Amino acid sequence: MKFEKSQTAVHRLTPEQRRITQESGTERPFTGEYNDNKEPGIYVDIVSGEPLFASTDKFDSGSGWPSFTKPIVLANVNEVRDSAHGMVRTEVRSVHADSHLGHVFPDGPPDRGGLRYCINSASLRFIPRDEMEAEGYGEYLNQVEEA
Repeated sequence: MKFEKSQTAVHRLTPEQRRITQESGTERPFTGEYNDNKEPGIYVDIVSGEPLFASTDKFDSGSGWPSFTKPIVLANVNEVRDSAHGMVRTEVRSVHADSHLGHVFPDGPPDRGGLRYCINSASLRFIPRDEMEAEGYGEYLNQVEEA
């Protein structure tokens, strides 16, 4: 499967998805579609489809955004220094589409590596475990828990 950013994919984005992924915006806490999602599956970039996070690595951080302990494929995530808004943070962007995803913080569960990838729902598309094979993500089934 080839992952890339296309103008067709960008044009299909909602205004909120475009604001977040293309303009480095942030959705309001506790408003994102996937904040409370507990179904098994993977989360992919809304623009390119590249696999980003697995439900197995999702946890409730109480922050108001979906939080993950690690990317499903580390090579699909770029970490960039972000000094906007008067603070220094580490921004997380997808590699193939260069979509703004969110930020990573060192306050995740210590027993799971200590990181919290705090991600905007609007930058993601969720693929349920039962649909992963049909959508071309079968190679990641071993990284997702059974329903």
